[in-house]
Amino acid sequence: MSRIYHKRLVNATEMVNAAHKGKYAIGHFNINNLEWTKAILEAAQETNTPTIIATSEGALKYMGGAKVVVGMVNGLLDELNITVPVALHLDHGQSIEMAKKCIEAGYSSVMFDGSHLPYEENIAKVKELMVFAKNHEISVEAEIGSIGGEEDGVVGEGELGDPKQAAEMGATGISMLAAGIGNIHGKYPEWWKSLSFETLQALQDACKLPMVLHGGSGIPQDQVKKAITLGISKINVNTELQLAFRDATRKYVEDKKDLDDDAKGFDPRKLLAPGYKALKATFVELTTLFGCANKAGK
Repeated sequence: MSRIYHKRLVNATEMVNAAHKGKYAIGHFNINNLEWTKAILEAAQETNTPTIIATSEGALKYMGGAKVVVGMVNGLLDELNITVPVALHLDHGQSIEMAKKCIEAGYSSVMFDGSHLPYEENIAKVKELMVFAKNHEISVEAEIGSIGGEEDGVVGEGELGDPKQAAEMGATGISMLAAGIGNIHGKYPEWWKSLSFETLQALQDACKLPMVLHGGSGIPQDQVKKAITLGISKINVNTELQLAFRDATRKYVEDKKDLDDDAKGFDPRKLLAPGYKALKATFVELTTLFGCANKAGK
């Protein structure tokens, strides 16, 4: 069986299965550039934490394409001597073609998000992708229902997942399942009250797979912890990292450190350093909450 992806990258199956069994969740962190990726990888190594780094299709395009992302990630894994398990994941892939393109470029894990399609078309495409993915030892995430809100042009109204569909998706051989349980991409509006734990329990009983919580940024900690006990084994984080990066960068600029020409405060390495540190601190905070910190090799 061939392996396209780099020797240091792993697919996400083993880590999410361990999380599912151990009642904790693996953090999935979307990346946007070199600083983002380096900060997360360094924090993961320093805290002995298995980690999934991911790109949306929008971020993929922004960074120059799948081959650029794979080259950057592989280079960092080597140069930083990262030894904790790391998966490189496509988040919300909207087509089988995009998923295959990422696999061929060297991604070790992909999500096909067919939640915008009629269910029968969604599961047919998942089955098609599974044939390709199994030949390359790639983990696959699928989605039923839909996640509320918008992320990189992917819009969902928040449809709750169907347990019957969850069982059928689970039978395709996927490694993990995302499903609408009242979660929302982006910042949560004031009217939002709670995840639907009743729906989550029904879905988990039906598929018995590690499940994925999208829109993890902004959900109260007690709800996150409860969701983990009910089968959530991977939690996606994007907005929370972006806000941490923004706030730290804004403070640097408001303190006018970028205007200190004598100290070369305008140097991008200095301008981006506060945001970089904030990313690492947020990673540590969230992985501690998720329970995956110090779980590498355990």
